Amino acid sequence: MFKDKVDEAIIGYLTEDSRESFVDIGKKLKLSESAVRRRVKNLVDSGTIKKFTVDLGGANTTSALVLVSVDSATDTSKVSLKLAKLNGVRTVYEITGQYDITTIITAQSITAINSSIDALRKIPGVTDTNTVIILRRIL
Repeated sequence: MFKDKVDEAIIGYLTEDSRESFVDIGKKLKLSESAVRRRVKNLVDSGTIKKFTVDLGGANTTSALVLVSVDSATDTSKVSLKLAKLNGVRTVYEITGQYDITTIITAQSITAINSSIDALRKIPGVTDTNTVIILRRIL
């Protein structure tokens, strides 16, 4: 979690624009560039920030929510790690209910999403999937 309000503010700025410079963030928070850099490094090292990504925007991409069932004899966390490495996979959640994992896949086309889903289905332990194409993002 966040260490303090300053870390929370830094994460807020990076969430809005991950390319915002440490100098600009520092000016907003009345901190030096090196102080912001050190805090971001600590947030990355602690696992609070897992990765920096590129959002291509809704106009040029297609996304799908894929619900995944895993064989009861298979370690779900191992399947999750394999899913996270697939092309197009943006997010992986282990969940409760009828399915064990849900993932969000983003690609330039339905064809590319379908390729990712085909690869997902070949992972040992995956027994069933249910795919929902996302039509529009509201928030």
